[in-house]
Amino acid sequence: MARGSTRPTSRDVAQAAGVSQAAVSLVLGDKWRGRVSETTAERVREAARELGYRPNLAARNLRLGRTRTVLLVVPALTTEFFAGVYTGAARVAARHGFGVVLYPSPEGIGPARDPFASAQAALDGVIASSMAADALTAIRGDQLPLVMLDSDPEGSLGAATVNLDIADGIRRVADHLLDLGHRHFLHLAADVPSWTFEVRARELATRVGAVPGTSVRTARAPISIEGARTAAEAALATSGPRPTALVCDDDKLAAGAYKAARRLDLRIPDDISVTGLDDLALATALDPELTTVRLDSELFGERGMQALLAVLESRTPQAGDIPVELVVRGSTAPPSAS
Repeated sequence: MARGSTRPTSRDVAQAAGVSQAAVSLVLGDKWRGRVSETTAERVREAARELGYRPNLAARNLRLGRTRTVLLVVPALTTEFFAGVYTGAARVAARHGFGVVLYPSPEGIGPARDPFASAQAALDGVIASSMAADALTAIRGDQLPLVMLDSDPEGSLGAATVNLDIADGIRRVADHLLDLGHRHFLHLAADVPSWTFEVRARELATRVGAVPGTSVRTARAPISIEGARTAAEAALATSGPRPTALVCDDDKLAAGAYKAARRLDLRIPDDISVTGLDDLALATALDPELTTVRLDSELFGERGMQALLAVLESRTPQAGDIPVELVVRGSTAPPSAS
């Protein structure tokens, strides 16, 4: 407990733990590894808890020239996916004494007003989705230590990139549908100029095109249920052989595809199979439940924050894309004989 009304100091913690003030600074600043033992570190933490000690972060940050604040730039929060990204990033940040400010780009894409008098003065670094690259440039976040999410590693603005293995997810979707016997596909593609959606289109065309007698048509749609319904309905109503499989760039587009199918009296999956990507809560609210690719959004956020901490500490971030998983549900089946 704190002694009377006097706020405990690092000297008090050092005396209670039987260590030097330097050791206290190392432990409470999370710089102790390789310098003091785990036992000593735990003793310091326990003493700080018992005394109710709280470090003066403002003074420490002034000495270090840091605000210990990170900006997470994402598209507008229209799905829970980016909420999961924030949760994962904030969890890792909190363990290292950082805060995360969430900044959604207006309307999901496009320029944005700088929310700070000077982002460069107010922030230690930025984690940004490639879908919000215009907003990132507007606030000059690309001039700060930067980690890009869902971004081409070969042309990224960031010091590091963190990606989900979207290419593998699309390959799994394509293989699943091909194995069921589908040969004619409609790709309901997000009408957003982003590397992650380019990967989806390229991998689907490559995987399906490797099988003789197949075809892929593309219809583009804004990432909204009604926009997807309009685009899917128009594409499915066109003359010519109707596709038996509809591959959607995300689950929200798939929900629009469901509405289009019902308007055209097409049964899912009897007349047409539908797949999504994300595995949002929406996927199991649809009837039949949606076959989709599960993306671990919280792990995505965790890896993004870990990569930024590595950049700030001049370390090499963890390499390798984050694995994804195909979840097969009731929206896919072999094509009907008709």
